[in-house]
Amino acid sequence: MPIECLDEITGDAATDELQIIKLIDRGIITDVQVASAFAAHADLPFVELVDFPIDRTAVSLVPAALFRCYDLLPLSVAGDTITVAMTNPGDIFALDDIRAATRMRVNAVVAERQDLRNAMNRLLRADGELNDLTTALEEEGRPSADMGPVNPEAFEDDAPIVRLVNLLISQAIQDRASDIHIEPAEQEMRVRYRIDGVLHEMQRAPKQIQNGVISRLKIVSDIDIAERRKPQDGRLSVIHGGRKVDLRVATLPMVWGEKVVMRILDNSGSSMSLNDLGLLKRNAEVYKKSYSKPYGMIPVTGPTGSGKSTTLYATLRSVAKPEINVITVEDPVEYRMDGINQVQVNPKAGLTFASALRSILRSDPDVVLLGEIRDHETAQIAIEASLTAPAGSRVDLTFNVAADSQPYVKITTTTYTPQAPTVSSPCF
Repeated sequence: MPIECLDEITGDAATDELQIIKLIDRGIITDVQVASAFAAHADLPFVELVDFPIDRTAVSLVPAALFRCYDLLPLSVAGDTITVAMTNPGDIFALDDIRAATRMRVNAVVAERQDLRNAMNRLLRADGELNDLTTALEEEGRPSADMGPVNPEAFEDDAPIVRLVNLLISQAIQDRASDIHIEPAEQEMRVRYRIDGVLHEMQRAPKQIQNGVISRLKIVSDIDIAERRKPQDGRLSVIHGGRKVDLRVATLPMVWGEKVVMRILDNSGSSMSLNDLGLLKRNAEVYKKSYSKPYGMIPVTGPTGSGKSTTLYATLRSVAKPEINVITVEDPVEYRMDGINQVQVNPKAGLTFASALRSILRSDPDVVLLGEIRDHETAQIAIEASLTAPAGSRVDLTFNVAADSQPYVKITTTTYTPQAPTVSSPCF
């Protein structure tokens, strides 16, 4: 801001607010700069809400009437503290009303007014539209869940079922969910999102629309809608916010109907670098030292949705060079990356992790990413490759586990007894 503009700031709150509005209108400063400066003056964090993962549990704790009344939006809950984005964190009336409604301590952060209102509109509009669509579908009297699948020709682009499915997917991507669970129950259908490894219930819909939702998902995922007795897998792609997002779809017959789980494979995750992962400096140095070696094994472990694939792909981006031969074996291939040879497991054709890994070791690899170790044979080939490959190869692999000690247990239970010296310091 030009120094002469400071003369217009008098120190009176009401007058200064008018002067700031004039400066914004003249294009000298922006709303974001004002909000950021206000946050720095108040010694509070400043947040941008465009892609901020908003916890709907926190949103549900505060009455929606307070959102527009005070220009605030709940963001997250941690213990007995709720974090709330506000345009004026010094508003004691707003803070008191939030405390009274939630019975929790309030941690205020600053957001730019228009950014906050846009996020508020997205959130409230999505919830309102979901409720309106489910109500409309219930009034239409869709076939009950014990009837057969819905005729695909019944779906029009603007049909309520189509709009409901599109909204469920777009809202999950907006909330940065890793999975969407559509679960049948006796009297209703439940929708849950897995966000940061934790499932959150997002919607309960009437039982009458269950078959329509599942049939629509099967159609767009190229899954046989007539088959309801066995699990099926499919895949679909959507455009969200100008970028392509893939979804891996799996159906599973349950007592009250078919359950559908969609894994969201946001291709932006494959473009992340290790610096984007937020590792502590010491951990980042230890990890870099490990993956920079031309030999050895790096198991990456953690529960579903913890970021194993994202970590490995970020690592591959760091090591993939024209002079390095990188080959992956995955089931399925979650992210497609240029310059990397990716193999999709196909058990029906005899292409398993073990058989693919044997062939890869004859393909002069420098780095091998192994999606999962499932049996004794794969464990044996992987460990021997990492220890005894003459040209020096490194094997990266993943385990789905809930505790840090379980990778050792899982390796042990493969019943493999290494003939070469054991790895001295594996990186978990």
